[in-house]
Amino acid sequence: MKSRIAILAAALALGLSLPALLLAGSETAKSEKPSISATQKMQVVTVVEAIDYEAKTVTLKGPQGNTQTITAKNTPNLEEVQVGDQVNVEYLQNVTIEVFANDGAEPSEGVMTAKAVNAPDQAPGGVEMTTRVVTATVAEINLEANTFKLNLPGGEIREFTAVNPENLKKAAVGDLVVATYTEAVAIYLAEVPNE
Repeated sequence: MKSRIAILAAALALGLSLPALLLAGSETAKSEKPSISATQKMQVVTVVEAIDYEAKTVTLKGPQGNTQTITAKNTPNLEEVQVGDQVNVEYLQNVTIEVFANDGAEPSEGVMTAKAVNAPDQAPGGVEMTTRVVTATVAEINLEANTFKLNLPGGEIREFTAVNPENLKKAAVGDLVVATYTEAVAIYLAEVPNE
């Protein structure tokens, strides 16, 4: 839990410190408070290297030779997948950090996970998405030193250095910083096998 908070704290630091050039077009024009969003997408075609139908696990081999075993417990038509089949893996990460005037909200953290698998009459596949939202409050801003402190969930206060001092000028002590981190993975058969 502590390591997750530390990772998200670093993401929170991004919200007040990333140079605007890195995320061109993502700054919210309507708000005076800092706001950024960045998305990373990746698609890889893997090959099924091994299948354990009883344990419902599939080992995929990536283009660089690395392997990953995934669990397919809820996949209704796993028997259609064979060793040698190509499987598409699509991966998405998004982080959004927004700063708001605070109306008394306290730092907190929440997680939501959603999973879905294709129906039995569709090619085997599924998707899993996890969204984590962490809120923190701005505890201190030091414009001369280019630093700020955030009060994180659990009461920990951490200091960060801002790369973009203009974002510090837009924030105020007491503001609420909301970091939303979403990670989604979709895995599906590249082609339906011939019967």
